[in-house]
Amino acid sequence: MPIKPEMRGFYPENWQEISRRIRFERAAGICQGCGRPHGVTVRCLPDGRWFDPARRTWRNGRGRPARWPDLVETAQMRHTRVVLAAAHLDHDPRNNRMRNLKSLCQRCHMIHDRSHHLAQRRLTYLLRRALGDLFLGPYSVCFALQMHRSAVFYSR
Repeated sequence: MPIKPEMRGFYPENWQEISRRIRFERAAGICQGCGRPHGVTVRCLPDGRWFDPARRTWRNGRGRPARWPDLVETAQMRHTRVVLAAAHLDHDPRNNRMRNLKSLCQRCHMIHDRSHHLAQRRLTYLLRRALGDLFLGPYSVCFALQMHRSAVFYSR
């Protein structure tokens, strides 16, 4: 995953080398979450199952053997190219110890960072709401109800 320009200062200068060592030397080009190989286009289903071409079987989101899809599920199949990234397990880009880094594909990385992304999304909504209070005045009843519903949805 590309590093945002405002975050580059938190990463060391040799981040590319560290990332390469984690993804290709330590993990041998395989996702440490689900077992997908780097650079391969795999068939996958919305529930996380994917077809492992090397073993000619379907695997679940954790890399374990799974049941074959039925006809309805096959209609929902899509193809995706697997790209590995070095993920920080504690979400701190300054902590580059080897035990804090893991090689994850896009799907596993997004699942790992889900709580962080939801917290950032909530902050963004609250900042927008504060700017609205500051410049637009009080919200209408419909907008306040919509904001309340989204807050309840994200607090689950």
